[in-house]
Amino acid sequence: MTRARPARLRPGATVAVVAPAGPVSPALLDTGVAVLRSWGLTVEVAPHVLDRHPTLPYLAGGDADRAADFQRAWCDPRVDAVVCARGGYGSQRVLDLLDWDAMAAAGPKVFAGSSDVTALHEALGATLGVATLFAPMIAGALFDADAQRHLRDTLFAPESVQRLIGPATATACHGVARGVTVGGNLTLLAACVGAEGVARPPDGAILLLEDVAEPPYRIDRMLTQLLRAGWFTGISGIALGSWADCGDLAQVHDVVADLLGGLGVPMVWELGFGHCPGQLTVPLGVEAVLDADNGTLTMAEPALR
Repeated sequence: MTRARPARLRPGATVAVVAPAGPVSPALLDTGVAVLRSWGLTVEVAPHVLDRHPTLPYLAGGDADRAADFQRAWCDPRVDAVVCARGGYGSQRVLDLLDWDAMAAAGPKVFAGSSDVTALHEALGATLGVATLFAPMIAGALFDADAQRHLRDTLFAPESVQRLIGPATATACHGVARGVTVGGNLTLLAACVGAEGVARPPDGAILLLEDVAEPPYRIDRMLTQLLRAGWFTGISGIALGSWADCGDLAQVHDVVADLLGGLGVPMVWELGFGHCPGQLTVPLGVEAVLDADNGTLTMAEPALR
C-alpha cells in the first residue's frame, strides 16, 4: 500500500534539522545549513543537534533530548520538513520515547535522511503511513554538489526526478517489477527484525538495500537473517545501492547473488543511493517500477504532492 505523500517544499518553507543518531560536526552542519538556506528555505537547528552524550561518545546527546528534538520538530505546525544532520548510530534508541499519537495528529510532513535513520523511516512508514525520502545527510561528508542538486530537485520539483539511475548501475537479474519502495540500510533493517511494530515488507514491494563498512561475511549474515525472518517473501524486485568500504566488491556481489539470486526477481546493482558520491534521493513508500534490464527505478508518481 502506498503511503501519504507530504507536500513539496516551496521557497520560504521551514526546515528543522535534527540529530537522532551520532554526533555532528559543527563545520559540516554550518555548510549543510548554508546550502538549505541558499535554496530559499528557513532553517531551524534543533536545540540538541550539537550535543554529545556524557558517557557514550557515539551518540549526539541523550536519548530523551534527541527524541524531544525530533518530536518537537514533527509536531510544530510551522515546520514543513524534518531533515537529519547525520547518521552513525542511535536512531533506534529514540523510537520508544516518541509520542506517536501526537505525531500522527500533526499530519504528514517531509522527512529526509539515510543510513542509521532507516530505523525512523521504518517507524514513520509503519506507524504514520507517510512516504519519506532516503536522502543524503546535510552534515555528512558526502553532501556534495550532485547529491545537493538531486535532493533539491526532489524537494521542490519531484516530477523532474521520478526516473532514477546511477552512474554504475547494472543488471543483476532480468525483468520488470512494480511495487511500493521500502528498505534502506541493511544493518538497520536486520537490527529491526523482531521489534514491536516492525513487519516484513508488503507483498509486491521493491526492496532497497545498501550498507557501509560491513565485510562480505557480515552482509551474508544479515541477508540470511532477513531471509529466515521472511523479509523477502513476496518481494517483487530488489534495488541495490552502494557498498562503500565493504571489502572486495566482487565478493559482495557473489554473496548477494548466492543468497538473493534464487528469488527470481528483477534486481539491479549500484543504483546510486547510499554511502556514495552523488547520492541519489530515493522515495520510500511510493509506487515505482524497477526495470532491471535498463537499470532504472521510476516513480509512478512524484515523491511529494
